[in-house]
Amino acid sequence: MTPAAAAPAGPVHVVGASGRSGAALCRALLARRVPFVPVVRDAARWRTTGLPGEPRVADLAGPPAPLARALEDAARVAGTAHARHVPALLAAMPRGAMLACLGSTRKFTRWPDAHGDGVLAGEAALLGSGRAGVILHPTMIYGAQGENNVQRLAALLRRLPVIPLPGGGRALVQPIHQDDVTRSLLAALERRWDGPHALVIAGGTALSYRAFAALVARAAGLRPRPVLTVPAWAMMAAARATRILPGLPAVGRAEIRRLLEDKAFSTEAMVRELGVVPIGLEDGLAQLFGRAARADRS
Repeated sequence: MTPAAAAPAGPVHVVGASGRSGAALCRALLARRVPFVPVVRDAARWRTTGLPGEPRVADLAGPPAPLARALEDAARVAGTAHARHVPALLAAMPRGAMLACLGSTRKFTRWPDAHGDGVLAGEAALLGSGRAGVILHPTMIYGAQGENNVQRLAALLRRLPVIPLPGGGRALVQPIHQDDVTRSLLAALERRWDGPHALVIAGGTALSYRAFAALVARAAGLRPRPVLTVPAWAMMAAARATRILPGLPAVGRAEIRRLLEDKAFSTEAMVRELGVVPIGLEDGLAQLFGRAARADRS
């Protein structure tokens, strides 16, 4: 990919603006004094964000006409809803509009599921459209308001004396902070893409899941927990208990399977194409748990 001219002027139409990544993007646009148009399914949920702007209401899974009306004047569209909706966005956008949307590195999983299949379908739709834009595939996102990845792991660690992990937790992970996802979206929206592209965005630290869990425990102020190697089949059987025992966050069988596969990626293209250097995991966790502590005191 070769850097191109600046993106079209005008407001950014943010589809999925009331979600975690959508609201984070809107806050960043507001801070930069870039006008934006929130496009949401539920106007009441948008108002709970506290962000300004009258939303345009459209259901991505509903009839196409409301979405076409919501995007009829769009020059730049940020798609922060699930990538399965990319075909609907492309159909509703003006022909000359540019799309920057979020996918997921779930597309690389060895165990396909509806989430990953939807990401693959969204990517294929964009790449096959010939339209200008990019789909960004983030690794596991943490650090957003209300995220349930790191926070859920911390909740589990508070209840368990050991860390049960399939394969001893040796598979690699590379979580990306929400701020870096937002910065990547901003950078993608600020350039004019020559045709469609796909790009992985990842955090600044790749490490084993056991080391990741240890860092989360330390950032959350917990004592170190020894790792207990447990067969994946046994963990899947035990996962049923998380649905019925009070205080334990639910863990699904698919999540346990994915603990066995490496999820680490080069950030070279991310830095080169977007100019975004991701923060390290320790710094990101310090931000996350420092914010949580401040929220608890307020």
